[in-house]
Amino acid sequence: MAETITIIDDRTGKKVTVPVTDGVFASTALRELDPNLRMYDPAFLSTAACQSSITYLDGEKGILRYRGYPIEQLAEKSTFLEVAYLLLNGELPDNDQFAKWDYDVTHHTMIHENMRKRFVDGFHYDAHPMGMFISAIAALGTFYDDAQDVFDTDNLNKQILRLVAKVPTIAAMTYRFSSGLPFVLPNNSMSYATNFLNMMYRIGDDYEVDPVLARAMDVLFILHADHEQNCGTTAMRVVASANSDPYSATAAAASALYGPLHGGANEAVVRMLTEIGDVKNIPAFIESVKRGEGKLMGFGHRVYKNFDPRATIIKKSAYEVFEITGTNPLLDVALKLEEVALNDEYFASRRLYPNVDFYSGLIYQALGFPVSMFTVLFAIPRTVGWLAHMSELLRDDEQKISRPRQWYTGVDERNYTDIKKR
Repeated sequence: MAETITIIDDRTGKKVTVPVTDGVFASTALRELDPNLRMYDPAFLSTAACQSSITYLDGEKGILRYRGYPIEQLAEKSTFLEVAYLLLNGELPDNDQFAKWDYDVTHHTMIHENMRKRFVDGFHYDAHPMGMFISAIAALGTFYDDAQDVFDTDNLNKQILRLVAKVPTIAAMTYRFSSGLPFVLPNNSMSYATNFLNMMYRIGDDYEVDPVLARAMDVLFILHADHEQNCGTTAMRVVASANSDPYSATAAAASALYGPLHGGANEAVVRMLTEIGDVKNIPAFIESVKRGEGKLMGFGHRVYKNFDPRATIIKKSAYEVFEITGTNPLLDVALKLEEVALNDEYFASRRLYPNVDFYSGLIYQALGFPVSMFTVLFAIPRTVGWLAHMSELLRDDEQKISRPRQWYTGVDERNYTDIKKR
């Protein structure tokens, strides 16, 4: 028997019965009852604005899958570029497909000299890397006259390839500029993650990227590649719905990510752990949180009401990284804080568990990244997810330009009064 839901308008007695599929019913039911009826849903907590086949997320069970593949399997067995191909194309590549994809990405990592020498030099010496990254992504689109032709599939794929290939180069460029270091050009003989770390840190000819650290970077990229309809992805879809070019839409999504409630969460975790400072200070900190005097950053999630599956993977990667870089003293604080919080009824009853941000900042620090680069590191892999959603939206005949309705609560009509009489 098909599932249905019946909605009755008590004002008129009119009712409508509509099917429920996967817990979702169409809002056309409201329009059938009354064309002027609106549902008030701040922050879209109960609204499904699209159909998507990219990422499946079950927050109650702690499940995350890309195109049906469990995130645990991809993090253990795959590479970021393979996952990027999966997200963008719907299937994992075979040997020939991956060889071509890998070659194409590797050989599109360079950016225009005018971008490198003139555009970046226009920033103030202490400009935030994420602000520079957003501006550079938007500017990148001006170098390609065909960027606006989003309904030509081959052309759109060309822009997607350019963005996936160039975001690590731009990210490294923002860091080198902020640090007063000369830019390092991409190296076509290196893997995606290795090349990024090389562009970040190379000084002299004897620098080599440790493969363990490169793999940790690759895993972090995989875990951050997509996460369903979050704030940044929603911004991407809204801008893309106006048929904007991929560079403008990606810059908009990155701007959403720049916000401290979105991409800046792991920065907040590192600041929290630094303020705690020592394991002995944890009990007092926990009590202050329970009194409402602070927040336990890195715990809880809008969607997950169970363990964030990415947090478990990142915790394992943290140990592998620290074996190479040496232990971060904040790791002991993090481990003890996690233990205490998970065994405290206050947090357990509220289903507050570690999320992906709790350990990722510690890994970034161990890899040598300043806190100001954390959101940029998030944006590199998430660019793939954003572009996958843009492609999906452009192929969806049900999608139109995004235009939510409002609940007007202002004053009623009134007449203009001359300024001398006010």
